[in-house]
Amino acid sequence: MNNLLDTHTFIWFINGEEELSGNARKAIEYKGANNFVSIASLWEIAIKLSLGKLKLRTEFSAVPEQIIGNGFQILPITFEDTLKLSALLFHHRDPFDRLIIVQSLTNRLDIISKDKQFANYGVSTVW
Repeated sequence: MNNLLDTHTFIWFINGEEELSGNARKAIEYKGANNFVSIASLWEIAIKLSLGKLKLRTEFSAVPEQIIGNGFQILPITFEDTLKLSALLFHHRDPFDRLIIVQSLTNRLDIISKDKQFANYGVSTVW
């Protein structure tokens, strides 16, 4: 099981929020799971923190420790991702979600997200 956590999923997981579904938590905590956090999510978190639109239960500087401590890996954005992004239909307008969608397609990852629009791109989602 190879998963890409959507930004809200990652935040809710590290914050211990109840909004995270049971299925999502099980997929993340599954013993054989390889879980990834996109660098796009970290960028989105940084922007929302600087705008005062987000609060974390930890300092942003501690997020890498959260990633490593939970056995997650950071997924970089590649040129191949940007090529797919340039041709991606606009079912979804959020630039961070669009990057997560192409990373899912490029790397064959299931996205753990409550965002129903992801299905418009034929990606596998868990929620």
